[in-house]
Amino acid sequence: MKPIIIAIAGGSASGKTSVIKELLERLHYNDDVTVISQDDYYKHYDNVPFETRITYNYDSPDSFDNCLLVNHLQELLKGNSVLKPIYDYTIFNRSGKFEEVKSTRLIIVEGIMVLQSKEIRDLADIKIFVKCDEDLRFIRRLNRDINERGRSVDSVINQYLKTVKPMFNEYIRPSASYADIIIQNDQKHDVAVDFLVSRVKDILDL
Repeated sequence: MKPIIIAIAGGSASGKTSVIKELLERLHYNDDVTVISQDDYYKHYDNVPFETRITYNYDSPDSFDNCLLVNHLQELLKGNSVLKPIYDYTIFNRSGKFEEVKSTRLIIVEGIMVLQSKEIRDLADIKIFVKCDEDLRFIRRLNRDINERGRSVDSVINQYLKTVKPMFNEYIRPSASYADIIIQNDQKHDVAVDFLVSRVKDILDL
């Protein structure tokens, strides 16, 4: 049986991972799921100095190798395994390591730009956009980038003002119009997740 793909988009630190976790917990369906992050498909800059890499705009659609991501999703839909790159946020580049990803019945692809890409949208059976208050997203991002990605406060603030916020307004926020379900993640979202769980169960025939 052909796998199904759920595409989950939303601004940086909007809570996409939390929604995925809640979905899988309520589905009781963790053994046959593949979760792919669009972040791992940032373009590689192996021949670019670190000092230059840190100046790039990583919140633009052009920063992702969506051709590779789409190719991998197509292979997974055929039942084939793929070697997914692994991104390293501390060096602003791919790590050079790969992870074997096997095809499963349920494939979730998440990232800030997954609904901005028509090619990814066309492969998705369910499209979700996670909304969250802008101030809360910034606070979450600040904490995450400092504690998990080795960034300084100044670098997080500068990146947010220079690229994160303007790119969200230009590309990510408008992509919500393509979503089948919009989840407001700064408040309780039981109804939206209940609807999503029901829809996934119908498709998976659970």
